[in-house]
Amino acid sequence: MNVEILERGAFSSALVHLEPGEEFTSESGAMYRASANVDIDVTTRSFGKGGVLGGLKRMLAKESFFLSTYRVNDASPGEVALAPVHVGSVRQIDVVPDTPWICTGGSYLGSGPGLRIDTEFQGLKGLFTGESISFVKVSGSGPLLASAFGRIIEHDVEGELVVDTGHVVAFTEGLDYSISKVGASWIQSWLAGEGIVLRFSGLGKILVQSHNPSEFGGLLGPQLPER
Repeated sequence: MNVEILERGAFSSALVHLEPGEEFTSESGAMYRASANVDIDVTTRSFGKGGVLGGLKRMLAKESFFLSTYRVNDASPGEVALAPVHVGSVRQIDVVPDTPWICTGGSYLGSGPGLRIDTEFQGLKGLFTGESISFVKVSGSGPLLASAFGRIIEHDVEGELVVDTGHVVAFTEGLDYSISKVGASWIQSWLAGEGIVLRFSGLGKILVQSHNPSEFGGLLGPQLPER
């Protein structure tokens, strides 16, 4: 299996090359073209488990209820092209068994067959941070595709890193985060236009996006005509 990132930048997409016997999974609706010898199976399951409950958990994580699995139906190679809803970057993450990745709401795009997709409940932290109340945990071995609004920047965390809410794409399991304020007081933080930030600590990697889709939607919404 070979995954190719196309048009790096604001309009990134991914082209997955499949050999006979190989398969790839994405969130439902991510496919925008596929070769004629590729079958598409829409399901709520991931890695042989999950069912309807798994689909409902992914909805809480701001992901699609359904997943699409792509398989070549003959002895010839095939391909499927995937793209996120938001305008922005697509990044391939090579997941290894001892380092699961946590994807925030809406950033999971697709994954290879050796990866398991589960959800992790974030509790009240998810409500107060502007992220989803559940994150998507991806474990196993294989390629993971994550998408972002704007540019994706990777950071190695050795100690602490502060990230504004709405900018976290994915991070390695083992990094802890807490809710924090920017200024000396919560009032100063809100007046500065920052509000709540996430303070990550530990040792690992984190992907952040340069733009916040919620803030962009808040600016764009009032400009649209009423229905």
